[in-house]
Amino acid sequence: MAGRKVILGLSGGVDSAVAAVLLAEAGAEVEALHMTNWEDDEGYCTAAEDLQDARRICERLEIPLHHVNFAREYRDRVFEYFLAEYRAGRTPNPDVLCNREIKFGAFRSYAKRLGGDLLATGHYARCELEDGRATLLKGVDPNKDQSYFLHAVSADALAETVFPLGALMKDEVRLLAREHGLPVHGKKDSTGICFIGERPFREFLSNYLPANPGPIRSPDGRTLGEHGGLMFYTLGQRQGLGIGGRKDAGEAPWYVVDKDLDANTLIVDQGDSSRLMSHTLVAGDPSWIGDAPALDDTRLSAKVRYRQADQSCHVRLLADGRLEVRFDEPQRAVTPGQYVVFYAGERCLGGAVIEYVERVAPIPEAEHNAPRHATN
Repeated sequence: MAGRKVILGLSGGVDSAVAAVLLAEAGAEVEALHMTNWEDDEGYCTAAEDLQDARRICERLEIPLHHVNFAREYRDRVFEYFLAEYRAGRTPNPDVLCNREIKFGAFRSYAKRLGGDLLATGHYARCELEDGRATLLKGVDPNKDQSYFLHAVSADALAETVFPLGALMKDEVRLLAREHGLPVHGKKDSTGICFIGERPFREFLSNYLPANPGPIRSPDGRTLGEHGGLMFYTLGQRQGLGIGGRKDAGEAPWYVVDKDLDANTLIVDQGDSSRLMSHTLVAGDPSWIGDAPALDDTRLSAKVRYRQADQSCHVRLLADGRLEVRFDEPQRAVTPGQYVVFYAGERCLGGAVIEYVERVAPIPEAEHNAPRHATN
């Protein structure tokens, strides 16, 4: 890396700031690129504050800072998909698409225009080259590993990428930031999606999609209340249902177990419902880092959500190109629209979008008068 020009994605946070320090110490010629991916006149997004922090970091480290606006690309390539998934009754994860389309797509192209030999980010992941081909590995810190969100990035892009934080623990990164006097050493980690910020999720989504209230029902058909719109709920959700303390039910909490799109009905069940458990899923639009593995009832490990422990499973390629994944142990609240991401030990192989879930205890259609299930 010494002597090579590296374009670092500098968010204005502590992780990318420390990445800049480590790159410079490794002898790289570092230039920073700050991306604006969302423009918000209501003040919920912290983009303006983050840009100021990026400037302060670069002044401290004496490295050049470039600024580019990818808001149009983000809306076209990420946000439209985000809305389409909610219209379809699914729960998307836009961070995966943002990495593929923006951070390792539009950003990568812009970095080349700046003359960069390599690009770098503050992700907690590792990339290694084997015979010139890139492999993606988990970050050393199990609580911060971000390979789940990077599984759709191409091997070509990874081969040109450096992850300086991949071998560090978060505590080590904070300590390095303090030792180098970085002005953001105590800045809180960003959470969630920038374009939503701290505002209520329902308020934000209602600006783009019409809310369509409907009944909340139990699996046996009892009407328990009214939901504000199916798009506001996800499988396994407990908060915000407004149906607690019923005289005809016990004190156990209620959980969302299904969405019936045709009847505009939210199905909820009480307690630790077996109706949230599934042993098999079907996923589409698979994305592999490098060559696709041979999948003929192949044993792998997988995650169906970020920070989940690896789950043993068998994966089979279906005739239509989708994947059937059968878990050794039932999984809770597997959600269509999210990603199943595959691993072989520390190596991230790729992933696919969850489309269909086969439950351990199906919800009979007759129980809530639905001709078909949105998530089953």
